[in-house]
Parts: sequence; C-alpha cells; structure tokens
Amino acid sequence: MESQESFSDAARSVRLDVRLPRHNGDFDQDREFCSVLVDGTWRDIRFHDYAGIYRIPGLYEKLFHDILDCRSPDVVGKLLKEQIQRDGVAPSSLRVLDLGAGNGLVGEQMRTVGADHLVGVDITPEAGTAVERDRPGTYDAYYVTDVTDPPREVADALAGARLNTMSCVAALGYDDIPPSAFRAAFNLIGDGGWIAFTIKDRFLSADDTSGFAALISACEREHVLTVRSSEHYRHRLDVAGNPLHYVAIVGTKERDIPIDLLP
Repeated sequence: MESQESFSDAARSVRLDVRLPRHNGDFDQDREFCSVLVDGTWRDIRFHDYAGIYRIPGLYEKLFHDILDCRSPDVVGKLLKEQIQRDGVAPSSLRVLDLGAGNGLVGEQMRTVGADHLVGVDITPEAGTAVERDRPGTYDAYYVTDVTDPPREVADALAGARLNTMSCVAALGYDDIPPSAFRAAFNLIGDGGWIAFTIKDRFLSADDTSGFAALISACEREHVLTVRSSEHYRHRLDVAGNPLHYVAIVGTKERDIPIDLLP
C-alpha cells in the first residue's frame, strides 16, 4: 500500500525535512527520536510522542513508512485476508474495531481488505484531529477515549456496533496500549470473531516485561483465543538502519478474556 496516496490535499502538499540522530549506542524503540524542521526551527520529537507527530501533517507516514519502511499494516492485512479466504468468509461481513487507530493508516488497510464497517478508537486527542485531516471518511465512527473506561454514550455505541473483528497494529506494549486495554477491546468482539494484531517479538518471549507474553499464552491455554496464523517479520528499521522484528497474529475469539487472566 502506498503510504500517501489517499492523503487529503493539505497533508499531501506539505514538504517535510526529517533527520534521524547519529546512532550512539543502543536505542530501544521508546527512546528513538527524530528532528523535524518546523517553521524554520529544528525540533526533536520522540517516536512515541504520538500527539506531537500527529500535529504535523504527513510526518507519521514520512517517518515510519517512507524513511523507516514500516511493513506492519500490509503484513497484518495480508494475513487477515488470507485467513478469511481460507474460511470462505466474505470480507464485507467484517465489522472492525481498530484499536490505537491513530490517523487511519491501518483503517485504510482494513478497507482494502474489504471491511464494510469500521470503528476507530484512540486515546490521543490529536489522533482524532489527524484522521479527519489525513483520511476523512475512513471510519464509520471514531472515538477518542480510554477503551477501559469510555463515557456511557461511547460504551453503548461500541456495544451496539456488532463488532466481529479487532485490529491492533504496532501499538501494544511500551505503555501505549497495556494488557487491560487489549482485554477491553477484545471483549467487545463477538464470540467467533477475528482478532488481528502485531506485537514486538520480545513481548512474546521469556524476557517480556509488558505482560503480553503471559496474557497471550494464557488466552491460548484457556481456549480464549485460537491462533489461526502468525508471521515473524521485519516491522521496520530502527534509527541505525537495523531491523526491528515483530509477530503478526490472526486468530478467532472463543470467549471473553476473564479478568483473572490479566498479568
């Protein structure tokens, strides 16, 4: 998928100057940053400062997809499409909750897969502004909310949306989306629905400190989630040009995640 072809005219016309730092030692992902020329001044912006990134039209795509060659939306979209084809499921039957929706890049991929109904959720107010600027009309509904404690009207809307698919791409761990938020979104999907997400490979290993390795393992063991396909792949490059590896998982929900499975 071309990262900028569906931008609004305003976002597409912005020329961005972006510099990566010289690599001095190891940078974990939550410490990476870039410098961006804004109004004649160079500003340092951390990669996980999503609010700061979304405020600048086109920066998310320029940085993560053009410079660092992020592949995650394409990978998870491909895996989901292949799996529903194997099962003879019509893509138009998908009613998707896109968790950590950002400015709509993954939502755009879900539309490419063929989803008929798409709901975005993100906790960052700047994400809601950015999706209207960059990809207006991608979502049937978009909520800026904490999915673990949404306002009553949002909770009612999500419960009534008959959601049967969840997507969550490159947003788990690093305190961006914790296991409790993953559980809350997972439990909004109907039993038998599709769960499609990506996660850093370390967060599924014995060295995990995010809580996701224990949660995903427990969900499989307790027949909450049935993994149908998975792929270990290069998510993107780091600031030094080294590959960062993630795992993409597509599965089916068997039942809600009980509270006692949370780490």
